[in-house]
Amino acid sequence: MARRRFSIARRGVRTACIWAAAAVLAGGVLWLAVGGPGRVPVAQGASLPRALVLSDQARRVLALQYRPSSTELMGCMIGEVRGDTVRVERIAPADVAPSHSTATHVVPERSCEQAGWTGTVGTIHTHPAGERCWYFFPGTRVPSSDGQSFLRSRYPVDAILCGDHVVWIGRGMIQKHLRVGAGR
Repeated sequence: MARRRFSIARRGVRTACIWAAAAVLAGGVLWLAVGGPGRVPVAQGASLPRALVLSDQARRVLALQYRPSSTELMGCMIGEVRGDTVRVERIAPADVAPSHSTATHVVPERSCEQAGWTGTVGTIHTHPAGERCWYFFPGTRVPSSDGQSFLRSRYPVDAILCGDHVVWIGRGMIQKHLRVGAGR
């Protein structure tokens, strides 16, 4: 009987190891699919965003609506792309059910376009504690969950509001910072 229990326990460990190996392999395949570190497939002729400009209205929305909160909030950045600059004219609320917003994640019910917003250039969400405001794990080129979400999106930019600054990323996969209180 004791011998049989040991065999079952060993099979459980073996199964866990197989699942862990499969997860690592899947992560590697995803990493290769996006072209390795810092590379993302980009449509031919498309320029990579190098600048993010927030209008005064967008800055006011960030300052007012995205005050410290116990849950993450999300908005649709409405604007236009001109060359390598993304200009955000306004930020509209994303369609998020309260039950889909927690201290560590936010999931919209529908896309910005399905919610009726046209001209969306990206989404922005908050990190309530102002922590883990990055698209790559520190010291690596391994995408965080925010980085992976951006890779799956079709927008040219994505942003995280962390206190008084915005951390953003474009299709060139270069993370940048922008102070919310700074002028144009």
